[in-house]
Amino acid sequence: MSRAEPRPSDAQGPGHHEGRGSLLPLDGVGTVSRVRGGRYEVTLSGGVSIDASIRGRLKRQKRTGDRVVIGDRVRVAVSPDGSGTIEEVLPRSTELVRRGPGGRRPKILAANLDRLVGVVAARSPDVTPELVDRLLVVGESGGLPCTLVINKVDLPGAPEVAAPLVRLYGRIGYRVICTSVEAGIGLDELAEVLCSGSSALVGPSGVGKSSLLNALEPGLELRVGDVSWKTRRGRHTTVSSRLIDLECGGRVADTPGIGDVGVWGVEPTELDQFFPDLRSLAERCRFRGCSHVREPECAVRGAVARGEIDEGRYRSYCALREEAG
Repeated sequence: MSRAEPRPSDAQGPGHHEGRGSLLPLDGVGTVSRVRGGRYEVTLSGGVSIDASIRGRLKRQKRTGDRVVIGDRVRVAVSPDGSGTIEEVLPRSTELVRRGPGGRRPKILAANLDRLVGVVAARSPDVTPELVDRLLVVGESGGLPCTLVINKVDLPGAPEVAAPLVRLYGRIGYRVICTSVEAGIGLDELAEVLCSGSSALVGPSGVGKSSLLNALEPGLELRVGDVSWKTRRGRHTTVSSRLIDLECGGRVADTPGIGDVGVWGVEPTELDQFFPDLRSLAERCRFRGCSHVREPECAVRGAVARGEIDEGRYRSYCALREEAG
């Protein structure tokens, strides 16, 4: 009698099974690459993606903000049909977090990324320096180096709006890139940033985040929308959060546009550490823990009076400090 052939499960070993036509591990660690309606796409080692849900006990755990977000490293158990269950969320190295609706809880947008790329439009919708400051503080407080992109610089009057922003934030030390999809401006420089490591593309709706990604990689075919003529704000076209792998090797977190850029989890006493231009002066104040609002012999307020710190930046600091309580 001939020797019996091993069953497929025996041949593959005890730790694997067939799922969705591919060899899948029974469990492993992967990265959450998409979140939509309570379902999670997890990319395992080797590039295999599975659809996963959250284990019930994880839902009951007390966690800061969202339980699972794009970029999270998670441990999953894989079923024979190829679906998965998220058993554990591993510690995060960085978090992109802002104040959630109503201001009572955080809204975590992404985790474990390398940088924040804040995107604003010089025109349509019009940019305000306060919005830029808030985007940068969100990145700084989450441990993310920041790059600023000023889009739509081809529109009438846009160069006059962009020029002072380039001077201001460039002088502070941020990399500032002016872009236009229509005119092909700045796209190579933006690609240089996005094609290395992982980036969060963050900004209000309508500033052209999806258009920029489509220009860099036309095969993405991301939805784009116009600015409402009534509100002069962008319409939401990105409705889910996902990590996009670019052909050049980078990875971009594409998130829904945010209108209210509220800062979360920053104590009033540490806020100046997320303003690089204030941070360098804070140690020169007469009083330790100076709020830079009313104390005498404050180095920060002195620098504002001498024109060494932009007055608008200082107003942004004061507004955020008041919000922080």
